[in-house]
Amino acid sequence: MKLNESIAVSTANVLLVPYDRRHVPTYHAWMEDPAIQEATASERLTLDEEYENQESWRASHDKLTFIVCQPLAPVATAAATTAIVAGSADAPDSMVGDVNLFVYPYEDDDDGGAESGEKAVAASEPSYVVGEVDIMIAELRNRGRGVGRAAVLAFLHYVSRSLERILHEFGCDSGDAVEAKQQQQRTPRLKMLMAKINEGNAKSIALFRSLGFEQEGQVNYFGELKLVLQDLDKAISAIAPEGYVELSYARETQETLATP
Repeated sequence: MKLNESIAVSTANVLLVPYDRRHVPTYHAWMEDPAIQEATASERLTLDEEYENQESWRASHDKLTFIVCQPLAPVATAAATTAIVAGSADAPDSMVGDVNLFVYPYEDDDDGGAESGEKAVAASEPSYVVGEVDIMIAELRNRGRGVGRAAVLAFLHYVSRSLERILHEFGCDSGDAVEAKQQQQRTPRLKMLMAKINEGNAKSIALFRSLGFEQEGQVNYFGELKLVLQDLDKAISAIAPEGYVELSYARETQETLATP
């Protein structure tokens, strides 16, 4: 999504920055690990293909991505009250993983037998979408330290604050002019957030449950559990990330950044 291309999110425990071209070599190195490929259901790509992916993710209307980095030092936090300079706090040795939101239309399993008249009424009403959240902490040395939970918590807080704009960008992107106009007239609504997690990944399951996600159904054909969060605002109000602040992600030199 273009929404977060110039936004960084800082908390006491983590820094999130938009996935930029400068991050691709490190991201590509992570994805060379067969274990990460399996855990993320990803295919091995060349570096050039990874650069193409980064560009397509930025332009995509249905995928919101941040790179997870180590938190800013207290001194840096005080100095960066308005902006993060690209390539400083998100240098390769500060990068930890990524966190994503995939947005897609909600499909009600119970409406398969709806009559045409009922479908026409439904088409005139606001549509619903699902937001699927996933988190990857790439290196073993950064796992088990609470970084993943801090990243998801900060990410959910950003999604909650930006939800209207996220849904607007998703709803207004269509190749069909008529459909795009119809979508603008009925901005979609968020039905739920969801995470699909391998049943053997006990730590990830515990992470999402600690943030209010609850299991729905049984393990699917792919060995995954589906965890859902129905009330994002309620969950966020109950667990606010410490020191949350949104900063400008500046792709200029430090000298050009003037604090108002």
